[in-house]
Amino acid sequence: MAVDKLSPAEIKKGLEAHPGWTLDGQKLYRKFVFEDFTRAFGFMTQVALLAEAMNHHPEWSNVWNRVEIHLTTHDAGGLSDLDFRLAGRIDSLL
Repeated sequence: MAVDKLSPAEIKKGLEAHPGWTLDGQKLYRKFVFEDFTRAFGFMTQVALLAEAMNHHPEWSNVWNRVEIHLTTHDAGGLSDLDFRLAGRIDSLL
């Protein structure tokens, strides 16, 4: 299935619809801070299940209570609708 790269106008619209997410270079980015490691890791587990169901996987890191997520669509060479759909599903976990 071909995935199209979003235009700058589409990216701007997507960012407006997903508060808390920003651009970090060519990637969608958000930092999450939790009460402790267990809650951060639990969140990552939930995100992993969403990502696997969508077959769209984040680039991420975890240090103690912080989770940083970068989203991009490598097949499209930048941001696609998949990135914003996953961002919305991640936000629904909060």
